[in-house]
Amino acid sequence: MISLNSAGKRFGPKLLFENVTWMITPQEKTGLVGGNGTGKTTLLRILSAADSLDYGDISFTKGMTIGYLPQDGLSLRGRTVFSECMSVFDDLKDMEREMEALTHKMSELDPSSAEYTAVSERFHRVENEFTSRDGYMVESQVGIVLDGLGFPKEDWTRFTEEFSGGWQMRIALAKLLLAKPSLLLLDEPTNHLDLEARNWLEDYLVNYPNAYVMISHDRYFLDVTVNRIVEIWNKGMHFYSGNYEKYLREKTERRDSLVAAYKNQRERIEQLEAFINRFRYQATKAKQVQSRIKELEKIERIEIPSEEKTIHFSFPQPKPSGRIVAEFKGVAKSYGEKHVFAGLDFVIERGERIALVGHNGAGKSTLIKLLAGIEPLTKGEFTLGHNVDLDYFAQDQYKELDPDSRILDDLTHIAGMKTQTELRSLLGCFLFSEDDVFKRIGVLSGGERNRYALAKMMLRPSNFILLDEPTNHLDMRAKDILLHALAGYSGTVVFVSHDRYFIDKLATKVYEAGNGGVEIYPGNYEEYSWRKGGGSEKLQEQLAKPKAQETPKTASVIKKKVNPIKVKQLQDRVAALERSIAGAESEIGELEARLSNYSTQDDAMRNAQRLDELRTQHEGFLSEWEAASEELASIT
Repeated sequence: MISLNSAGKRFGPKLLFENVTWMITPQEKTGLVGGNGTGKTTLLRILSAADSLDYGDISFTKGMTIGYLPQDGLSLRGRTVFSECMSVFDDLKDMEREMEALTHKMSELDPSSAEYTAVSERFHRVENEFTSRDGYMVESQVGIVLDGLGFPKEDWTRFTEEFSGGWQMRIALAKLLLAKPSLLLLDEPTNHLDLEARNWLEDYLVNYPNAYVMISHDRYFLDVTVNRIVEIWNKGMHFYSGNYEKYLREKTERRDSLVAAYKNQRERIEQLEAFINRFRYQATKAKQVQSRIKELEKIERIEIPSEEKTIHFSFPQPKPSGRIVAEFKGVAKSYGEKHVFAGLDFVIERGERIALVGHNGAGKSTLIKLLAGIEPLTKGEFTLGHNVDLDYFAQDQYKELDPDSRILDDLTHIAGMKTQTELRSLLGCFLFSEDDVFKRIGVLSGGERNRYALAKMMLRPSNFILLDEPTNHLDMRAKDILLHALAGYSGTVVFVSHDRYFIDKLATKVYEAGNGGVEIYPGNYEEYSWRKGGGSEKLQEQLAKPKAQETPKTASVIKKKVNPIKVKQLQDRVAALERSIAGAESEIGELEARLSNYSTQDDAMRNAQRLDELRTQHEGFLSEWEAASEELASIT
């Protein structure tokens, strides 16, 4: 659909990428990754035709449609939410009006007349197109998308200008999903979504009929929704088949192979140079020397690009608190007639890491503010335990910072024994580098100030930390640094986050807010989802079944008769499928390499078509392999 050939782009004096060849095929689900400032957003703008290349060419398939969602900045007004979304289907509404007019006209004409035949034919052509595009279902489609993105029905009739920037972006996303363009370009689409809306969007994109290219700092979201990763790195683009987790593995393998090839090449170069230097002035060896000089000149030198520094940061460990950190007894919270919580009873113990989850408006931020003492209780009792020192990170934490202070000076003031190098490394983790550290806090954007406030908290933590959306405005690297620091922290953490990977790796308990109460689930997000999906009840049923079949003489372990022929057949099938999977992956890799080296348009189209066929085959092999493997495991 879109073809880049020898493409290059600069941002001022900085070269973002060059010599890029990339063909985006129909149904391709691509995650675009790379470090901060490498040009991901710029590339999306180029693909959307909102920006242009500095070098090379870009071509678009005739008739294709493109939908682009930027990170922010969109503002809608003048229509209700529902009407704004329905505007996507204006052409279908025109068809509907034309069908009504044609129906009225046919009722006035003689059915045997030529004019009636012409009008009737026109009606059927319009109706066929209207039906094929689900014209009778558009209101239902709008309702499904608005509901999935978290708009309650009472908000559908509100005007768009009544909504904040984050909700405006949800409306813009809804319109794009309803329009179903040939290519969706999504720049951080989950930034303004809660977990429920994020989950819904995942399912929607998995079943999306067309192609999309997406930037996201949510690795779980990428793992579920993409089948290809394109990385902007070292001023080029590198292509990986599979999801984000597979990309991480393959990137490591590629670098290891490159390092091995570099070492082998260096050994050969050193051998050649040693021979040349040793026999350069011996006439009897002149021919061999010249041969080796020519070989040396022909060697295309392998370069190992410098890696981004891995920075490890750990919290200074706080003084220990008592075993009970916080306790709620009969707590209720209301805002006028709106009752958020009633009868809350729970105890938070030392060392717990609690994730607060729940749909938008369920009371997550209210609960964390009650714990922070910012919001007063309507009813009940809240007590902090012995020796508890509390710190709270709000979504708008930047408002607490001194706008006249320079970043590095402000951090140095509270840093204790930390060196300037250590402080600058920490700021680098949160995307403040070089002269950025000398900026005054007042000139930073809201996102930058929140990042700095988080870095500042990490220097001097309390033993009870409350974090409301700490991962907003952080890229994957900064999230990982924060995650590892919190995982090694000995204090107690309560946090709200919409990043499932972050929750899953950090939480030891999940508190689900909703319906005026809080449900407590042990374990991380995966265990919470399993229990919510009825996993616990299903397990109990499975465990109960063998017991019901046992008699007093039955052993506690029931042995199954195993058919060795069936086992051998399944083992052979699994092995064959594994070979098919490996073969398909190998051919996919070869085709992707060919596509990255553009030759002709015809070759590129043939290769792209074959690549789509192979990916479909690969998915089929995987599904069959999983089924065969499960069956084999169940009988052995």
